[in-house]
Amino acid sequence: MAMDRRVFLVLLLAGCADTSPQGPLTAVTPPALTPEPRTPSAPAPTPATPVPAGELAFDTWLADFRVRALAAGLSAELLDRELAGVTPDPKVISLDSRQPEFSKPVGDYIKGVISDDRVAAGRRKREELAFLPTIEARYGVPRDILLAVWAMESAFGQLQGNFDVVRSMVSLAADGRRRAWAEGELIAALKIIDSGEVTRQQLRGSWAGAMGQTQFIPSSYRSTAVDFDGDGRRDIWGSDADSLASAANLLAKGGWKPGVGWAKEVILPAGFDYSVTEGPRDVPAVWEAKGVRRADGLPWTAADAASPAMLILPAGATGPAFLALPNHFAIRTYNNSTSYALGIGLLADRFGGGEPPVTPWPVETPLSMSDRMAAQIALARVGFNPGPADGVIGAGTRKALRAWQQSQQLPADGYLSNDMVARLKAQAGITP
Repeated sequence: MAMDRRVFLVLLLAGCADTSPQGPLTAVTPPALTPEPRTPSAPAPTPATPVPAGELAFDTWLADFRVRALAAGLSAELLDRELAGVTPDPKVISLDSRQPEFSKPVGDYIKGVISDDRVAAGRRKREELAFLPTIEARYGVPRDILLAVWAMESAFGQLQGNFDVVRSMVSLAADGRRRAWAEGELIAALKIIDSGEVTRQQLRGSWAGAMGQTQFIPSSYRSTAVDFDGDGRRDIWGSDADSLASAANLLAKGGWKPGVGWAKEVILPAGFDYSVTEGPRDVPAVWEAKGVRRADGLPWTAADAASPAMLILPAGATGPAFLALPNHFAIRTYNNSTSYALGIGLLADRFGGGEPPVTPWPVETPLSMSDRMAAQIALARVGFNPGPADGVIGAGTRKALRAWQQSQQLPADGYLSNDMVARLKAQAGITP
């Protein structure tokens, strides 16, 4: 899309656009003008071609972004070259706005993560890659954790994504839902190109801009990727060594503590107070005083025994319980999801010869988006604020749910099951 296309209209209507961060700019239609009288001999004017509102809004954003990009140190020449002809990618916008209709239970997620084939492949890589011990020694992150990240992010480098990262970031920034973040990543991507380290053609990744074998966003690539194989390039697309060393550097910067575990499965005593879930972080001895025991019956290492741990119940009171050690939260700097961090840790354990959790994952029915939102609305109606009713069951919703469960003399595990949804809807007067 040419940078100067319909510039006058863009500037004229810029002040009439809706710049709400919740959505894309929407041009306001100007009032109709009364045509001037003309003589019968005068030729009729050619009707103007209507300008699509979305296209006009994109041009407005692009003109504004150019100003911000220049202020961030990018050259006009670079912007003209890399943004000439760029258009939003409808597929990226669709994927960004799509919420899953059904939420996969954590047990199903973990079972999908830890397949026999994936475990076998990780164990082979563990033996084949001679550089793994050196990466582990340099960054302090165990090789099994790095292999698990590699497996989860790109199937050991096989599924990296083939979206043009610049166009993806343009699409997300122009759409507006995550404008500030996407503009920052777009500027980072353009700076990568400007450095000459990676070409625009090589800058490929997922629809959301995550790149390479370990799926780094552009800003993480600039700040954290490393050239481990010594060829002068930080190649997270083609170099296994660079990819895994970069992941190790990211986790180290995220607070990884060498010699400390990531989590241990535990068994809770009868009558346990589940309301402490996702609450205090105490050393294992404090939890043991409450009757909490390691599921494998082994003693704590000195490093783990000195580390504060949080109790998490990812599938509620009927599923496995874990004491999450500091490195659980370091993994979440990669992806801030309890399920993701559990997937990485449990997969890494299996690569190293560990066993699945002692307590089986419960068989559950997936919750629909409408049920998740109804539960959040119900919690708010009965006086327990979960935050926005967006269908995302995050820390705020779980905290509100635990408080409501306590008020109902229910096990306060903060887990939203179908039974909890039905109870909440009934109390709040929400019809099925």
